[in-house]
Amino acid sequence: METSIGISSPTSPRVSARELAAMDFRFRSGRRSLDLAATLGGRHRRPIERLGGPGDLARWFGEAGLLAGPPPVDDDRLILARELREAIYRCARSVIGGAAPAPGDVAVLNAHAAVPPLVPVLDAATRAITWTAPDLVAAALSEVARDAVDLLGGPQAERIRECAGDGCSLLFVDVSGAGRRRWCAMGGCGNLEKVRRHRRRSGPERIAGERPGESIERPEGEAFR
Repeated sequence: METSIGISSPTSPRVSARELAAMDFRFRSGRRSLDLAATLGGRHRRPIERLGGPGDLARWFGEAGLLAGPPPVDDDRLILARELREAIYRCARSVIGGAAPAPGDVAVLNAHAAVPPLVPVLDAATRAITWTAPDLVAAALSEVARDAVDLLGGPQAERIRECAGDGCSLLFVDVSGAGRRRWCAMGGCGNLEKVRRHRRRSGPERIAGERPGESIERPEGEAFR
């Protein structure tokens, strides 16, 4: 049975553990720019916004390995980040479909990429490297945009894929030798498709252990990509 986490307000809806897990950031694309695109999941069915507020963007910078700590982010920077995210997604989808990216989306990428990126600073005592810039958020977005420019204009562009999983919209770079990878993660969407194929082959016979009326569900956190 799915557990639920109660919200303090008596009028607030209960949020399930599955829904909370769906808000986790995805870092399985193979490129930082596509990881940013994945902050809007379930695009083809039930979109889930993982950058719901400025604090989410600050957390993404840290989890993506761009910054050691969360930078100050305001609503205006959040809007810019979402704009960049959608430009990356549309450009990648155009490339997948064999079409040229829209000039307006390319202009967004180039504008962000033109901003000076993060600068490495070496600590004399510990030899630790930190990344800094006068404007941390703008510099971090520049890093993402530069990655997108490098990806879309380089040899890996023809290896950009969209997961074939039902309802999954995650983009990734296929680095397999044969170039035939279909799933964002074999342990998630890939396994679910195996179950579905088995179910179709079984016909009227139900999968062992499956109760009447029971449907195949994604594991925790796999409900929305």
